[in-house]
Amino acid sequence: MRVMSLSFSHAHSEGSGTTEVVAVLIAITNNSARVLTVDGGKLLPNGPLMPLHRSLQAGVRQWVEEQTQQPLGYIEQLYTFVDTNRRNKEGHALVYVSYMGLVQEAVSQAGITTSSQSAPVAAVAQSPTTVEGQSSARWRDWYTYFPWENHLQDQTNSSQIIEKLKQWAYAADSSVERTKRLQRIYLCWGGDWEEDSDFRQVITSEEGRSSSAKEMFSQWVAEHALLRYEMLYEAGLIPESPFYNAIRLPKNWQQVTGEPMYYDHRRVIATAISRLRAKIEYRPLIFGLMPEEFTLLQLQQSVEALSGVPLHKQNFRR
Repeated sequence: MRVMSLSFSHAHSEGSGTTEVVAVLIAITNNSARVLTVDGGKLLPNGPLMPLHRSLQAGVRQWVEEQTQQPLGYIEQLYTFVDTNRRNKEGHALVYVSYMGLVQEAVSQAGITTSSQSAPVAAVAQSPTTVEGQSSARWRDWYTYFPWENHLQDQTNSSQIIEKLKQWAYAADSSVERTKRLQRIYLCWGGDWEEDSDFRQVITSEEGRSSSAKEMFSQWVAEHALLRYEMLYEAGLIPESPFYNAIRLPKNWQQVTGEPMYYDHRRVIATAISRLRAKIEYRPLIFGLMPEEFTLLQLQQSVEALSGVPLHKQNFRR
């Protein structure tokens, strides 16, 4: 695959079909949530849709297992995306059928195999870096792409992002749109709105808003990962956005907003993060990422790695 010479939101090659399967393969290694990437970390594993099974999910499961040499404990369809920036040779927009798969951390390291079809290579979850001989497949910490989502050690730069988002909000064409944008910012990014006179005016101007609704704005909701990414895209603060302008941003901005990816693949990961964070609260999906034997501390650390927020030890064990 050729190196992309255009913006991150546009294609660097033409496809022959109209539908691709994109897989978000997730593993936990050394208490870090990781996703499998190819093409130097710029793409997720992907390939043309090959309907060889009655069930599309069964076909995806076989395809992933052939690529990883690792059985999937859990797999589900995420979403179907239409990428209007990518066109096939006939001019049709490309459709992604995305799946999320959970891969247990491997006990022993194995090599990478290559499918006989035009699908990317992949690796088992044991190796967090490039496996020798297959430099295009790498397990990457997902906070490399979403650093603002990691609140485990106060490593986020959310304050810088919020300031840029507020500038975007105040640049709205109308006061109504400005109010909506400010509400979205504090709903998705949290913060102490009582100390912000601008936002306090927006909240108090709405009659009938309850105190519980006000408190909602100050909370960080881990499952809102996709909403936060989409807001950065809409505000033109990430390279994938067609509104992105690096000249008006600080030089260290990529450290704040993470590494970009080709096409809409970072949005696909954000969708998987939101879905998994929400589901681990009421379904035992975390066990699909754990080894056969583990301690309660390891289980808590794994949940924290996925959620990006620290958990109270005693409350977690209840």
